[in-house]
Amino acid sequence: MPGETIKMVGIRRNPNEPLGLTVEVDEHDQLVVARIIAGGMIDRQGLLHPGDVILEVNGVQVNTPEDLQTEISRAKESVTLKIGPSLEEEMKSARIMMGGGQCYMRALFDYDPAEDNLVPCQELGLAFQRGDILQIINVKDPNWWQARHVGEDNAIGLIPSQELEERRQAYVPPEADYVHKISICGTRISKKKRKTMYKTKQNNEFDKADLMLYEEVTKMPPFKRKTLVLIGVAGVGRRTLKNRLINSDPDKFGSVLPHTTRQPRPLEESGKAYWFTDRETMEQEVKENKFLEFGEHNGNLYGTHLDSVRDVIRQGKMCVLDCSPTALKILHNSAEFMPYVIFIAAPGMEQLKQLYSERRSAHGSVRSLAFDRQSSIRYSSRRAKTLESLASLYEDDDLISAVEESALLQRKYDKYLDQVIINEDFDVTFRAVTDALEALSHEHQWVPVNWIY
Repeated sequence: MPGETIKMVGIRRNPNEPLGLTVEVDEHDQLVVARIIAGGMIDRQGLLHPGDVILEVNGVQVNTPEDLQTEISRAKESVTLKIGPSLEEEMKSARIMMGGGQCYMRALFDYDPAEDNLVPCQELGLAFQRGDILQIINVKDPNWWQARHVGEDNAIGLIPSQELEERRQAYVPPEADYVHKISICGTRISKKKRKTMYKTKQNNEFDKADLMLYEEVTKMPPFKRKTLVLIGVAGVGRRTLKNRLINSDPDKFGSVLPHTTRQPRPLEESGKAYWFTDRETMEQEVKENKFLEFGEHNGNLYGTHLDSVRDVIRQGKMCVLDCSPTALKILHNSAEFMPYVIFIAAPGMEQLKQLYSERRSAHGSVRSLAFDRQSSIRYSSRRAKTLESLASLYEDDDLISAVEESALLQRKYDKYLDQVIINEDFDVTFRAVTDALEALSHEHQWVPVNWIY
Protein backbone atom coordinates (compact mmCIF):
# COMPACT_ATOMS: atom_id res chain seq x y z
CA MET A 1 0.00 0.00 0.00
CA PRO A 2 1.56 3.34 -0.98
CA GLY A 3 2.97 5.24 1.95
CA GLU A 4 1.18 8.47 1.12
CA THR A 5 -2.21 6.78 1.49
CA ILE A 6 -1.61 5.96 5.16
CA LYS A 7 -2.93 8.40 7.75
CA MET A 8 -2.85 8.56 11.53
CA VAL A 9 -6.09 9.49 13.28
CA GLY A 10 -6.14 10.62 16.89
CA ILE A 11 -9.39 10.24 18.82
CA ARG A 12 -10.18 11.58 22.26
CA ARG A 13 -12.83 9.40 23.79
CA ASN A 14 -15.03 9.01 26.81
CA PRO A 15 -14.31 5.48 28.12
CA ASN A 16 -18.01 5.00 28.83
CA GLU A 17 -19.14 6.00 25.33
CA PRO A 18 -18.94 3.63 22.33
CA LEU A 19 -17.08 4.85 19.26
CA GLY A 20 -20.21 4.58 17.12
CA LEU A 21 -18.96 2.39 14.29
CA THR A 22 -19.08 -1.21 13.13
CA VAL A 23 -16.33 -3.09 11.35
CA GLU A 24 -16.03 -6.23 9.25
CA VAL A 25 -13.35 -8.28 7.55
CA ASP A 26 -13.76 -7.95 3.78
CA GLU A 27 -12.90 -10.41 1.03
CA HIS A 28 -9.33 -9.05 0.97
CA ASP A 29 -8.89 -9.86 4.71
CA GLN A 30 -8.88 -6.16 5.56
CA LEU A 31 -10.51 -4.84 8.72
CA VAL A 32 -12.76 -2.16 7.25
CA VAL A 33 -15.20 0.36 8.69
CA ALA A 34 -18.61 -1.00 7.64
CA ARG A 35 -20.79 1.84 8.91
CA ILE A 36 -20.69 4.94 11.08
CA ILE A 37 -23.65 5.84 13.27
CA ALA A 38 -24.65 9.49 12.89
CA GLY A 39 -24.31 11.45 16.10
CA GLY A 40 -21.78 9.01 17.56
CA MET A 41 -18.25 9.82 18.67
CA ILE A 42 -16.60 8.97 15.35
CA ASP A 43 -19.22 10.85 13.37
CA ARG A 44 -18.89 14.00 15.50
CA GLN A 45 -15.15 14.10 14.92
CA GLY A 46 -15.54 13.34 11.22
CA LEU A 47 -12.21 11.55 10.86
CA LEU A 48 -13.27 8.12 9.60
CA HIS A 49 -15.47 7.01 6.74
CA PRO A 50 -17.08 3.74 5.62
CA GLY A 51 -14.50 1.76 3.65
CA ASP A 52 -11.49 2.97 5.65
CA VAL A 53 -9.11 0.15 6.62
CA ILE A 54 -8.00 0.02 10.28
CA LEU A 55 -4.41 -1.22 10.43
CA GLU A 56 -3.28 -0.45 13.98
CA VAL A 57 -4.62 0.79 17.31
CA ASN A 58 -2.05 2.62 19.47
CA GLY A 59 0.76 0.95 17.53
CA VAL A 60 -0.69 -2.57 17.81
CA GLN A 61 -1.71 -4.34 14.60
CA VAL A 62 -5.36 -5.41 14.44
CA ASN A 63 -6.81 -7.89 11.95
CA THR A 64 -10.23 -8.83 13.34
CA PRO A 65 -13.15 -7.09 15.10
CA GLU A 66 -12.08 -8.93 18.27
CA ASP A 67 -8.56 -7.48 18.01
CA LEU A 68 -10.02 -4.00 17.62
CA GLN A 69 -12.35 -4.41 20.60
CA THR A 70 -9.49 -5.65 22.78
CA GLU A 71 -7.18 -2.75 21.96
CA ILE A 72 -9.93 -0.12 22.27
CA SER A 73 -10.85 -1.47 25.71
CA ARG A 74 -7.20 -1.18 26.78
CA ALA A 75 -6.97 2.43 25.65
CA LYS A 76 -8.05 5.21 27.96
CA GLU A 77 -8.93 8.70 26.77
CA SER A 78 -6.66 8.75 23.74
CA VAL A 79 -6.79 6.35 20.79
CA THR A 80 -4.50 6.58 17.75
CA LEU A 81 -5.62 4.66 14.68
CA LYS A 82 -3.46 3.87 11.67
CA ILE A 83 -5.80 4.05 8.67
CA GLY A 84 -5.41 2.94 5.08
CA PRO A 85 -7.89 3.21 2.20
CA SER A 86 -10.01 0.32 1.03
CA LEU A 87 -8.35 -1.85 -1.61
CA GLU A 88 -11.47 -1.49 -3.74
CA GLU A 89 -11.21 2.31 -3.53
CA GLU A 90 -7.54 2.08 -4.47
CA MET A 91 -8.42 -0.04 -7.50
CA LYS A 92 -11.16 2.39 -8.48
CA SER A 93 -8.79 5.36 -8.27
CA ALA A 94 -6.22 3.43 -10.28
CA ARG A 95 -8.79 2.76 -13.01
CA ILE A 96 -9.61 6.46 -13.15
CA MET A 97 -6.01 7.67 -13.24
CA MET A 98 -4.58 4.98 -15.51
CA GLY A 99 -7.58 4.44 -17.75
CA GLY A 100 -7.75 7.96 -19.11
CA GLY A 101 -10.94 8.76 -17.21
CA GLN A 102 -12.72 5.50 -18.05
CA CYS A 103 -14.67 5.37 -14.82
CA TYR A 104 -18.41 5.92 -14.87
CA MET A 105 -20.87 6.76 -12.13
CA ARG A 106 -24.66 6.74 -12.06
CA ALA A 107 -25.89 9.77 -10.13
CA LEU A 108 -28.44 8.95 -7.46
CA PHE A 109 -29.46 12.51 -6.65
CA ASP A 110 -30.11 15.80 -8.46
CA TYR A 111 -27.47 18.52 -8.42
CA ASP A 112 -27.62 22.18 -9.50
CA PRO A 113 -24.41 24.18 -8.93
CA ALA A 114 -26.41 27.42 -9.09
CA GLU A 115 -27.99 26.43 -5.76
CA ASP A 116 -24.75 25.25 -4.13
CA ASN A 117 -22.85 27.81 -2.07
CA LEU A 118 -20.00 25.36 -1.46
CA VAL A 119 -18.90 24.87 -5.07
CA PRO A 120 -15.58 26.69 -5.64
CA CYS A 121 -16.87 28.27 -8.87
CA GLN A 122 -20.50 28.01 -9.90
CA GLU A 123 -19.67 28.63 -13.55
CA LEU A 124 -17.58 25.45 -13.55
CA GLY A 125 -20.16 23.33 -11.76
CA LEU A 126 -21.76 20.47 -13.70
CA ALA A 127 -25.51 20.08 -13.25
CA PHE A 128 -27.00 16.60 -13.43
CA GLN A 129 -30.15 14.71 -12.60
CA ARG A 130 -30.81 11.46 -10.80
CA GLY A 131 -30.01 8.55 -13.12
CA ASP A 132 -27.53 10.43 -15.34
CA ILE A 133 -24.33 8.56 -16.25
CA LEU A 134 -21.23 10.64 -15.55
CA GLN A 135 -17.69 10.00 -16.77
CA ILE A 136 -15.34 10.74 -13.88
CA ILE A 137 -12.14 12.37 -15.10
CA ASN A 138 -10.28 13.31 -11.92
CA VAL A 139 -10.77 12.54 -8.22
CA LYS A 140 -7.63 14.08 -6.73
CA ASP A 141 -9.62 16.72 -4.85
CA PRO A 142 -11.38 14.89 -1.97
CA ASN A 143 -14.35 17.27 -2.18
CA TRP A 144 -14.78 18.08 -5.86
CA TRP A 145 -14.52 15.59 -8.71
CA GLN A 146 -14.11 16.56 -12.36
CA ALA A 147 -16.68 14.91 -14.63
CA ARG A 148 -18.74 15.18 -17.80
CA HIS A 149 -21.95 13.69 -19.11
CA VAL A 150 -21.63 10.44 -21.07
CA GLY A 151 -22.55 10.68 -24.72
CA GLU A 152 -22.14 14.43 -24.84
CA ASP A 153 -19.13 16.40 -26.05
CA ASN A 154 -19.48 18.94 -23.28
CA ALA A 155 -16.84 20.65 -21.21
CA ILE A 156 -15.66 19.03 -18.00
CA GLY A 157 -17.19 20.42 -14.82
CA LEU A 158 -17.06 20.04 -11.04
CA ILE A 159 -19.38 17.78 -9.07
CA PRO A 160 -19.43 17.15 -5.31
CA SER A 161 -17.55 14.03 -4.24
CA GLN A 162 -19.26 11.13 -2.52
CA GLU A 163 -17.64 12.12 0.77
CA LEU A 164 -18.69 15.76 0.60
CA GLU A 165 -22.26 15.07 -0.45
CA GLU A 166 -22.61 12.27 2.08
CA ARG A 167 -21.73 14.55 4.95
CA ARG A 168 -23.84 17.38 3.59
CA GLN A 169 -26.94 15.21 3.27
CA ALA A 170 -26.43 13.40 6.55
CA TYR A 171 -24.96 15.77 9.10
CA VAL A 172 -22.41 18.57 8.83
CA PRO A 173 -20.99 19.89 12.14
CA PRO A 174 -20.59 23.67 12.45
CA GLU A 175 -16.80 23.51 12.40
CA ALA A 176 -16.68 21.72 9.04
CA ASP A 177 -14.73 23.68 6.46
CA TYR A 178 -14.87 21.95 3.11
CA VAL A 179 -13.54 24.76 0.93
CA HIS A 180 -10.55 26.70 2.16
CA LYS A 181 -8.08 27.03 -0.68
CA ILE A 182 -7.37 28.75 -3.97
CA SER A 183 -10.27 27.90 -6.21
CA ILE A 184 -10.05 27.08 -9.90
CA CYS A 185 -11.49 30.52 -10.63
CA GLY A 186 -8.46 32.03 -8.94
CA THR A 187 -10.08 33.51 -5.86
CA ARG A 188 -9.35 32.51 -2.33
CA ILE A 189 -12.51 31.43 -0.63
CA SER A 190 -13.34 30.08 2.78
CA LYS A 191 -16.89 28.86 3.27
CA LYS A 192 -18.41 27.05 6.16
CA LYS A 193 -21.59 25.08 5.85
CA ARG A 194 -23.88 23.89 8.57
CA LYS A 195 -26.87 21.95 7.47
CA THR A 196 -28.63 19.30 9.47
CA MET A 197 -30.95 17.33 7.21
CA TYR A 198 -31.16 14.28 9.42
CA LYS A 199 -32.26 14.51 13.06
CA THR A 200 -29.86 12.24 14.88
CA LYS A 201 -31.75 12.49 18.17
CA GLN A 202 -34.77 10.87 16.58
CA ASN A 203 -32.75 8.49 14.39
CA ASN A 204 -29.84 7.16 16.41
CA GLU A 205 -29.48 4.09 14.20
CA PHE A 206 -29.03 6.04 10.98
CA ASP A 207 -26.65 4.07 8.79
CA LYS A 208 -24.37 6.28 6.72
CA ALA A 209 -23.21 3.30 4.69
CA ASP A 210 -26.68 3.26 3.09
CA LEU A 211 -26.31 6.86 1.91
CA MET A 212 -25.35 5.87 -1.62
CA LEU A 213 -25.05 8.95 -3.83
CA TYR A 214 -23.02 7.65 -6.76
CA GLU A 215 -22.84 4.11 -8.05
CA GLU A 216 -19.92 2.97 -10.19
CA VAL A 217 -21.26 1.35 -13.35
CA THR A 218 -19.96 -0.18 -16.55
CA LYS A 219 -21.53 -0.55 -19.98
CA MET A 220 -22.33 -4.10 -21.05
CA PRO A 221 -23.52 -5.59 -24.34
CA PRO A 222 -27.13 -6.84 -24.41
CA PHE A 223 -27.84 -9.70 -22.00
CA LYS A 224 -30.79 -11.12 -20.09
CA ARG A 225 -31.09 -10.48 -16.37
CA LYS A 226 -31.52 -13.47 -14.09
CA THR A 227 -34.29 -12.12 -11.87
CA LEU A 228 -37.21 -9.74 -12.35
CA VAL A 229 -38.17 -7.96 -9.13
CA LEU A 230 -41.58 -6.27 -8.85
CA ILE A 231 -41.81 -3.72 -6.05
CA GLY A 232 -44.81 -1.70 -4.90
CA VAL A 233 -47.32 -1.15 -2.13
CA ALA A 234 -49.90 -3.78 -1.19
CA GLY A 235 -52.85 -3.93 -3.55
CA VAL A 236 -51.15 -2.24 -6.49
CA GLY A 237 -51.27 -5.40 -8.60
CA ARG A 238 -47.80 -6.95 -8.34
CA ARG A 239 -49.03 -10.51 -7.75
CA THR A 240 -51.55 -10.28 -10.61
CA LEU A 241 -48.78 -9.03 -12.88
CA LYS A 242 -46.37 -11.78 -11.75
CA ASN A 243 -48.94 -14.52 -12.38
CA ARG A 244 -49.81 -13.11 -15.79
CA LEU A 245 -46.14 -13.03 -16.81
CA ILE A 246 -45.57 -16.63 -15.74
CA ASN A 247 -48.77 -17.86 -17.40
CA SER A 248 -47.91 -16.02 -20.61
CA ASP A 249 -44.61 -17.89 -21.03
CA PRO A 250 -43.92 -20.58 -18.38
CA ASP A 251 -40.77 -21.63 -20.24
CA LYS A 252 -39.32 -18.13 -19.86
CA PHE A 253 -40.57 -17.07 -16.41
CA GLY A 254 -40.71 -18.92 -13.10
CA SER A 255 -41.46 -18.19 -9.46
CA VAL A 256 -40.35 -19.59 -6.13
CA LEU A 257 -42.25 -21.50 -3.47
CA PRO A 258 -41.93 -20.00 0.02
CA HIS A 259 -40.63 -21.97 3.00
CA THR A 260 -42.76 -22.16 6.16
CA THR A 261 -42.64 -23.72 9.61
CA ARG A 262 -46.40 -24.22 9.88
CA GLN A 263 -47.77 -27.73 9.84
CA PRO A 264 -49.11 -29.03 6.51
CA ARG A 265 -52.88 -29.08 6.22
CA PRO A 266 -54.71 -32.19 4.98
CA LEU A 267 -53.72 -33.11 1.41
CA GLU A 268 -50.90 -30.51 1.38
CA GLU A 269 -47.53 -31.78 0.14
CA SER A 270 -44.13 -30.17 0.54
CA GLY A 271 -43.02 -28.69 -2.77
CA LYS A 272 -46.55 -27.94 -4.05
CA ALA A 273 -47.63 -24.63 -2.48
CA TYR A 274 -44.93 -24.46 0.21
CA TRP A 275 -41.72 -26.09 1.32
CA PHE A 276 -42.41 -27.26 4.87
CA THR A 277 -39.58 -27.23 7.38
CA ASP A 278 -39.13 -27.09 11.15
CA ARG A 279 -38.54 -23.88 13.06
CA GLU A 280 -35.08 -24.82 14.34
CA THR A 281 -33.78 -25.49 10.83
CA MET A 282 -35.29 -22.33 9.38
CA GLU A 283 -34.02 -20.11 12.20
CA GLN A 284 -30.52 -21.51 11.73
CA GLU A 285 -30.62 -20.90 7.98
CA VAL A 286 -31.87 -17.37 8.59
CA LYS A 287 -28.80 -16.78 10.78
CA GLU A 288 -26.65 -18.15 7.97
CA ASN A 289 -28.17 -15.59 5.54
CA LYS A 290 -29.71 -18.27 3.34
CA PHE A 291 -33.03 -16.44 3.05
CA LEU A 292 -33.73 -13.47 0.81
CA GLU A 293 -36.50 -12.39 3.17
CA PHE A 294 -38.52 -13.87 6.01
CA GLY A 295 -41.21 -12.98 8.50
CA GLU A 296 -43.58 -14.39 11.10
CA HIS A 297 -47.36 -14.74 10.86
CA ASN A 298 -49.63 -16.39 13.42
CA GLY A 299 -46.62 -17.89 15.17
CA ASN A 300 -45.17 -19.46 12.01
CA LEU A 301 -42.16 -18.38 9.96
CA TYR A 302 -42.43 -17.77 6.22
CA GLY A 303 -39.60 -16.89 3.87
CA THR A 304 -38.00 -17.01 0.43
CA HIS A 305 -34.94 -19.26 0.35
CA LEU A 306 -32.09 -18.17 -1.89
CA ASP A 307 -31.69 -21.77 -3.10
CA SER A 308 -35.25 -21.59 -4.43
CA VAL A 309 -34.26 -18.58 -6.54
CA ARG A 310 -31.17 -20.43 -7.75
CA ASP A 311 -33.27 -23.45 -8.74
CA VAL A 312 -35.42 -21.31 -11.07
CA ILE A 313 -32.32 -19.70 -12.63
CA ARG A 314 -30.71 -23.11 -13.19
CA GLN A 315 -33.79 -24.09 -15.21
CA GLY A 316 -32.92 -21.30 -17.65
CA LYS A 317 -35.84 -19.13 -16.54
CA MET A 318 -36.04 -15.58 -15.27
CA CYS A 319 -37.14 -15.76 -11.63
CA VAL A 320 -40.02 -13.33 -10.98
CA LEU A 321 -40.08 -12.02 -7.41
CA ASP A 322 -42.63 -9.77 -5.73
CA CYS A 323 -40.56 -9.44 -2.58
CA SER A 324 -40.23 -6.77 0.08
CA PRO A 325 -38.15 -3.75 -0.99
CA THR A 326 -35.76 -4.45 1.91
CA ALA A 327 -34.49 -7.42 -0.11
CA LEU A 328 -33.26 -5.09 -2.85
CA LYS A 329 -29.97 -4.40 -1.09
CA ILE A 330 -29.07 -8.09 -1.24
CA LEU A 331 -30.21 -8.52 -4.84
CA HIS A 332 -28.79 -5.29 -6.22
CA ASN A 333 -25.23 -6.07 -5.18
CA SER A 334 -25.37 -9.65 -6.41
CA ALA A 335 -23.66 -10.73 -9.63
CA GLU A 336 -25.34 -14.09 -9.04
CA PHE A 337 -28.92 -12.78 -9.32
CA MET A 338 -28.44 -9.71 -11.61
CA PRO A 339 -31.92 -8.25 -11.02
CA TYR A 340 -34.02 -6.00 -13.21
CA VAL A 341 -36.14 -4.03 -10.72
CA ILE A 342 -39.47 -2.50 -11.71
CA PHE A 343 -41.42 -0.33 -9.30
CA ILE A 344 -45.18 -0.64 -9.83
CA ALA A 345 -46.41 2.77 -8.75
CA ALA A 346 -49.91 3.42 -7.51
CA PRO A 347 -52.00 5.38 -10.03
CA GLY A 348 -53.86 8.58 -9.21
CA MET A 349 -57.01 8.67 -7.11
CA GLU A 350 -59.45 8.28 -10.02
CA GLN A 351 -57.59 5.28 -11.45
CA LEU A 352 -57.32 3.68 -8.01
CA LYS A 353 -61.03 4.12 -7.46
CA GLN A 354 -61.67 2.34 -10.74
CA LEU A 355 -59.34 -0.52 -9.78
CA TYR A 356 -61.06 -0.87 -6.40
CA SER A 357 -64.46 -0.76 -8.09
CA GLU A 358 -63.46 -3.51 -10.52
CA ARG A 359 -62.14 -5.60 -7.64
CA ARG A 360 -65.36 -5.17 -5.66
CA SER A 361 -67.48 -6.22 -8.61
CA ALA A 362 -65.32 -9.30 -9.19
CA HIS A 363 -64.55 -10.39 -5.64
CA GLY A 364 -66.83 -8.41 -3.38
CA SER A 365 -66.00 -5.22 -1.51
CA VAL A 366 -62.50 -5.08 -0.13
CA ARG A 367 -63.53 -2.99 2.80
CA SER A 368 -67.06 -1.70 3.29
CA LEU A 369 -69.82 -1.47 5.85
CA ALA A 370 -72.41 -4.26 5.64
CA PHE A 371 -76.12 -3.51 5.86
CA ASP A 372 -78.68 -6.10 6.90
CA ARG A 373 -81.65 -5.89 4.54
CA GLN A 374 -84.00 -6.69 7.43
CA SER A 375 -82.56 -3.99 9.62
CA SER A 376 -84.54 -0.81 10.10
CA ILE A 377 -81.25 1.06 9.77
CA ARG A 378 -81.28 0.16 6.08
CA TYR A 379 -84.43 2.18 5.64
CA SER A 380 -83.61 4.96 8.07
CA SER A 381 -82.48 7.47 5.48
CA ARG A 382 -80.48 9.82 7.68
CA ARG A 383 -78.49 7.13 9.48
CA ALA A 384 -78.13 4.97 6.37
CA LYS A 385 -76.73 7.91 4.41
CA THR A 386 -74.36 8.70 7.26
CA LEU A 387 -73.04 5.15 7.42
CA GLU A 388 -72.73 4.88 3.64
CA SER A 389 -70.91 8.21 3.60
CA LEU A 390 -68.52 6.96 6.29
CA ALA A 391 -67.90 3.81 4.26
CA SER A 392 -67.11 5.92 1.19
CA LEU A 393 -64.77 8.19 3.16
CA TYR A 394 -63.07 5.17 4.72
CA GLU A 395 -62.24 3.74 1.31
CA ASP A 396 -61.13 7.17 0.07
CA ASP A 397 -58.73 7.33 3.03
CA ASP A 398 -57.36 3.94 1.98
CA LEU A 399 -56.80 5.25 -1.54
CA ILE A 400 -55.05 8.38 -0.32
CA SER A 401 -52.87 6.25 1.97
CA ALA A 402 -51.96 3.95 -0.92
CA VAL A 403 -50.90 6.87 -3.13
CA GLU A 404 -48.85 8.48 -0.35
CA GLU A 405 -47.23 5.19 0.69
CA SER A 406 -46.35 4.42 -2.93
CA ALA A 407 -44.63 7.78 -3.38
CA LEU A 408 -42.71 7.34 -0.12
CA LEU A 409 -41.60 3.83 -1.05
CA GLN A 410 -40.43 4.97 -4.48
CA ARG A 411 -38.31 7.77 -3.00
CA LYS A 412 -36.78 5.52 -0.36
CA TYR A 413 -35.66 2.77 -2.75
CA ASP A 414 -35.16 4.84 -5.88
CA LYS A 415 -31.44 4.01 -6.11
CA TYR A 416 -32.26 0.33 -6.71
CA LEU A 417 -34.92 0.83 -9.39
CA ASP A 418 -34.38 0.23 -13.11
CA GLN A 419 -37.85 1.33 -14.19
CA VAL A 420 -41.02 2.87 -12.74
CA ILE A 421 -44.41 1.98 -14.25
CA ILE A 422 -47.66 3.59 -13.08
CA ASN A 423 -50.26 0.83 -13.03
CA GLU A 424 -53.22 2.67 -14.52
CA ASP A 425 -54.18 -0.23 -16.78
CA PHE A 426 -53.08 -3.87 -16.35
CA ASP A 427 -52.82 -4.50 -20.09
CA VAL A 428 -50.65 -1.42 -20.62
CA THR A 429 -48.51 -2.29 -17.59
CA PHE A 430 -48.05 -5.86 -18.79
CA ARG A 431 -46.92 -4.68 -22.23
CA ALA A 432 -44.54 -2.13 -20.67
CA VAL A 433 -42.88 -4.87 -18.61
CA THR A 434 -42.52 -7.29 -21.51
CA ASP A 435 -41.19 -4.51 -23.77
CA ALA A 436 -38.60 -3.54 -21.15
CA LEU A 437 -37.41 -7.14 -20.80
CA GLU A 438 -37.23 -7.53 -24.57
CA ALA A 439 -35.11 -4.37 -24.82
CA LEU A 440 -32.53 -5.94 -22.51
CA SER A 441 -31.85 -8.52 -25.22
CA HIS A 442 -30.75 -6.00 -27.85
CA GLU A 443 -29.68 -2.82 -26.05
CA HIS A 444 -26.46 -2.04 -24.17
CA GLN A 445 -26.92 -1.69 -20.41
CA TRP A 446 -25.24 0.24 -17.63
CA VAL A 447 -24.88 -2.17 -14.70
CA PRO A 448 -23.12 -2.03 -11.29
CA VAL A 449 -19.41 -2.54 -11.78
CA ASN A 450 -19.29 -5.25 -9.08
CA TRP A 451 -21.38 -7.49 -11.34
CA ILE A 452 -18.41 -7.67 -13.68
CA TYR A 453 -15.22 -7.09 -11.69
